[in-house]
Amino acid sequence: MAGQRIDIMDLRSLILFKQKGLSNRKVAELMGINRKTVDSYVGRFKELSLGYSELLLLENSDLEDVFSKNGQTEKQRYEQLSGMFSFIQQELRKPGCTLQILWRGYIGKNPDGYKYSQFTWHYRQWSRRNNVSGKLEHLAGEKLFVDFCGKKLHYVDRSTGEQIAVEVFVAVLPCSQYTYVRAVPSQKREDFISCLVYCLGWLGGVPYAIVPDNLKSAVSKGSKYAPVLNKTFADFGLFYGCSLDPTRPYRPQDKALVERAVTLVYQRIFYPIQQHTFFSLAQLNDAIADRLVEYNDYLFSHGNGSRRSHFIDTEKAFLQPLPQGIYSIRNYKRGTVQKTSHVYMSEDKNYYSCPYRFIGLSVEIQYNQDTVEIFYRNERIAFHKRSYKAGTYTTVGEHMPSSHQYYNNWNPEHFEKRAEKIGPDTKNYISRLIGQYDYPEIGYKQAQGILGLTKSYTPERIENACKRALGFEKSSYHTIEKILKNKMDITDLFSGQDHVTPDHGNIRGSYK
Repeated sequence: MAGQRIDIMDLRSLILFKQKGLSNRKVAELMGINRKTVDSYVGRFKELSLGYSELLLLENSDLEDVFSKNGQTEKQRYEQLSGMFSFIQQELRKPGCTLQILWRGYIGKNPDGYKYSQFTWHYRQWSRRNNVSGKLEHLAGEKLFVDFCGKKLHYVDRSTGEQIAVEVFVAVLPCSQYTYVRAVPSQKREDFISCLVYCLGWLGGVPYAIVPDNLKSAVSKGSKYAPVLNKTFADFGLFYGCSLDPTRPYRPQDKALVERAVTLVYQRIFYPIQQHTFFSLAQLNDAIADRLVEYNDYLFSHGNGSRRSHFIDTEKAFLQPLPQGIYSIRNYKRGTVQKTSHVYMSEDKNYYSCPYRFIGLSVEIQYNQDTVEIFYRNERIAFHKRSYKAGTYTTVGEHMPSSHQYYNNWNPEHFEKRAEKIGPDTKNYISRLIGQYDYPEIGYKQAQGILGLTKSYTPERIENACKRALGFEKSSYHTIEKILKNKMDITDLFSGQDHVTPDHGNIRGSYK
C-alpha cells in the first residue's frame, strides 16, 4: 500500500483514534505522522468493509496480513462469514442451538476460518448493529471496567504504630457484574499494571477491551475524544491481546457501572473490614478476598442468580485465553549514546553498550525487571541482561570500536597529556583508571570528569587527591570527587588522622 508503513502499536493507536471519530488530519497530528499515511490506511479500512472495533480485535499477525499484499484474503474470509449471519440468527432461535454448535459446523466446512472467539465476536457485533430494539446491552466478555476507589483503606505498621493508607482497585465485567477488588500501595503505573495482571489471572481469561478511567498511570495525555495511552499500558494491552479504551473525561455515563460497583464495595467490603486491624498489606488483601467471595455470591434483588453464577453461565466462556507467561512491566526512556559507546540508564544509574556507529544518536531504552533493550528508529540495536549495581558498565565486545581507532581525539594518550599538565600523580591515576577496563573507552568519561574538576578546584588540590587515591585498589571519578569534597586532600596524608576505605570508587571517611 502507498504511504509510510507504521508499526503494529502505532497502527492500533490509529484505529483507536478513528474509532473515536477523529479526522485524518487530527490523527496525523496526534501521532506525528504524514497525513497521506493516515489517508492510505483509512482507505484500506473502507476497502475491507471492517469496522474499527473488528480490526482492533485481530491478532497482530492477522492485522499485518490485512495491510499486506495478501490482505484481500482477510476481506474474503470475513465476507464468507458475514453471509452466514442471518442464518446463524435464525438457528439460534431454535431450542438447544448454541454458537458453539454452529461454529463447529462452520469450521468443519472452512478449516481456515475464524477461531471460536473471533467467530462469536463478529456475530455479536453484527447482531448489535442490527438490534432493532435499540436496547443497550453489554456483550459477554467484551469489556472490563477498572478504576480506583475515592476512599482508602489502612493497615498498621507494627514497629511504629503508624497507619499506612493504601489505594483500592476495582474491576467489573459489565455483562455479569462480576467484580474484583485489590489493595495496593499507590495508583502509580507499576501498581496499576500489577492489579490488572492479578485481576486477569483471577478471572482466568482476558476481555476484548479494558476500559480505565483517565488515570495518570494509563493515559499520557487526556482528551475528550482520543486520550493518548502511555507506552507501558499500551505494551500491556498488546501482551494480553486486548484493546484499551479510556473513558471520556466529564462523561460519567461512560463509567456509571463501575462507580455503582464502588458504592457497593464501600458498603459490603470497606465497612465490615474497617472494624478490624491489619498489620500488613497481605493481611488486608486476604480480608478483602474473603469479603469478595460473599460479594459476588450475593443474590441480585430480582432473584435471578448472583454475579458469580452469571459470570460462570454467560460470560466466562467468552473471555479470551490468558497468554503464556506472566507479564513483566516494560518501561521506556530516552537516552543518547555517549562517546564511550554506552547509554546511561538513570533508573539504576549504570551503563549499557551500543554499537559504536550509533555514538551521538538519540535512542529509546526499553526495560523490564530482567532485560534491557535499546532501539534506534524502532530497530533493536542492543540487548542486555539488566544489572542493578549502580555505576557498572555492561558491555558487548562487538559494540566497542577498536582500541586503535581514535575518534574526536578520545584515546589514552589524549587524556594522559592533559593530566600531565596538572601533575605526574594525576597522569598516573588517569592512566591506571583507563587501563583497568577491558575496553579503555569505558574509562574515558570518568577521566574527562576528573580533568573537568579544574573548574572547581586548583590543580594542586587535584594532584594531591590523585596522589592519595593511588593508594587505593580501584580508580574512579567518584573517589577523586569525594576526596576533594571532604577536603581529605589537604590533610596530612601520613598522619593517620583520617581513615578512608574505598568501596568501588566510593569514599567513607571523616575530616578532622
